[in-house]
Formats: sequence, C-alpha cells, structure tokens
Amino acid sequence: MEYAKNILGTIGNTPLVKINALTEELPCLVLSKYETFNPGNSVKDRMALKMIEDAETDGRLKPGGTIIEGTSGNTGMGLALAAIVKGYKCIFVMADKQSKEKVDILKAVGAEVVVCPTAVEPDDPRSYYSVSKRLSTEIENSWYVNQYDNPSNAKAHYESTGPEIWKQTEGKVTHFVVGVGTGGTISGVGKYLKEQNPNIKVWGVDTYGSVFKKYHETGIFDEKEIYPYVTEGIGEDILPENVDFDIIDGFTKVTDKDAAVYTQRLAKEEGMFLGNSAGAAIKGVLQLKAQFNKDDVVVVLFHDHGSRYVGKMFNDDWMKQMGYITVV
Repeated sequence: MEYAKNILGTIGNTPLVKINALTEELPCLVLSKYETFNPGNSVKDRMALKMIEDAETDGRLKPGGTIIEGTSGNTGMGLALAAIVKGYKCIFVMADKQSKEKVDILKAVGAEVVVCPTAVEPDDPRSYYSVSKRLSTEIENSWYVNQYDNPSNAKAHYESTGPEIWKQTEGKVTHFVVGVGTGGTISGVGKYLKEQNPNIKVWGVDTYGSVFKKYHETGIFDEKEIYPYVTEGIGEDILPENVDFDIIDGFTKVTDKDAAVYTQRLAKEEGMFLGNSAGAAIKGVLQLKAQFNKDDVVVVLFHDHGSRYVGKMFNDDWMKQMGYITVV
C-alpha cells in the first residue's frame, strides 16, 4: 500500500503548471512551480520542517518545547503542522496588516497568535521581530525560529525545491522568478540552479516600500525606501541573512495595486486560486519581458493559496475601497 506515514510526508514534489492566458505577450514558455499543493498550502512547509529538524538535531529544540516565530502566516502554518506531529506548542507573532484568514487558520491548527502593529520600526519593542525575540527569552523551554537569518531556510530549498525544478524542466530552465521576503527560496533555489548551469538568471520580485531592489543595485540601505505597503509575504525593511544578493541577477518592483489585480486575474483567467504574492510574481514576469526570448523556459514560483485572502484581494468591496478596481 502506498501512503504517507503522517502529513509531513506529503511536503514537496509539487507540480509545474503552464501559464497560458496571462503570458500570451511573452515569447517564452512560462511554468509555475505550484507550491499550494503542499499540505499547509504554501512553499513555507518545506523550510518549516527543515528548520525544526535541524533544531532538533543540534538540541536547540527540546521535547515538549514551544516554537516561537514572527510570521506573515505561511511559515507559521508549516511550523504548526510539524509541531502537531512532533508534539510541540506554537506561539506566532504577526503584523496587523496580515489577513484575518491567516490568523484564524493558525488558531485552527492549535497555535497561539499575538498580533503587533505594522507601522513601527523593526527595532521598536512593539514590532513583530522584537516581540518574537522577547517571548523566546521569557518562555521556558522555547525556541525562536528566526526564519530570516536561519540558514536551514535556504538549505531546504537548495535540497528540495531547486532539484525538483531542475528535474521537472529536464535542465532546460533558463530563468527563475520569485517574490523575495526572507530570501530563503530565491537563495536556495538560485544557488542550486546556478551550480547546474551558471547561465540561469535568477530574478527577485520586490514591492514598493521594501529595500531589496535599491540595495542590490547600489549597496545602499536606504531608509527612505521604507514605508508601509499592502502586498503580503514579500519585501522587507531589513536585510535578512538568507538573502544572498550575489546569487540574484536583478529585482523588479511591483505595485500593491498590480499585485492585487493580478491575483484576481490568475484566478479568473488561469483558474489559479492563489495568494497575493503570486499576483506580484506573475506581474513581475510580465515586467521582465525584455529579458526573455523564444527558446527560454521561465519558472515562476507561486507561494501560497487564495483562501488566505478571501477578505482582501478576492473581496471586491475591499478592492474598491483600496482604489484597485472601480465600481462597474
């Protein structure tokens, strides 16, 4: 009989799916690495399990311990699933810009959720970075995951996501495009793919209000670039250690409006019910049109599922309120 021993055995080996309607103007083949097929409906399941396993191995995470992490939702879900199977408690700290669905989903799998203000500096004691660190010092037998600087994050994608893409494209992939948040996905996948073929181009999708693009191009961390933005799951106001800028060939920035509109378009024109960062990612691919020719195979990674955004990007009242669509 063929079956997984537990839900964690279903992580990975997600399909590649061709994009059709939205990429008609491009000369190349565009394939999506469709990560919602993971059990927690996001790419973050991969690195969540890897970070836990590595912490168990070196003793940072002990039996019966409490896992503490700041998350936009998806890493929390991956950690929660692994914690259920392995017998840990979870406390997740989230910024208040994240969708209510993400908070409710984490509570549904038994996690405690602490919500913090978005519009504060990273080192402000109220920020979700600071609150996560503080809780890890106050709670006995706890482990602060720190996905931003935890090397197991990028390693998970180097060991699984990258090899899958190489195998599924039979080594024909020429470009890898992905939204950048913690940096684990782009750095791990990019490192693996460039080791197989150094001519492969690795592009990051950034958002306005984030520091990545300017820092990559100038080496300057410009605080004037930082301001609150709506797009979830990508962009940062810090430089995570997991972002390996040497592996990234370039960034393209996508507006909040375009990310939201293209999230809806993926659902309505491709039948792909995906999260906010997928809208940003496919718009980023379209913005990179000049980089592609007819023989190229472009792989764009779609992070998470549309169920996280039913009250926002898939709610026309919210979209109108934000000025992203007009009343018909």
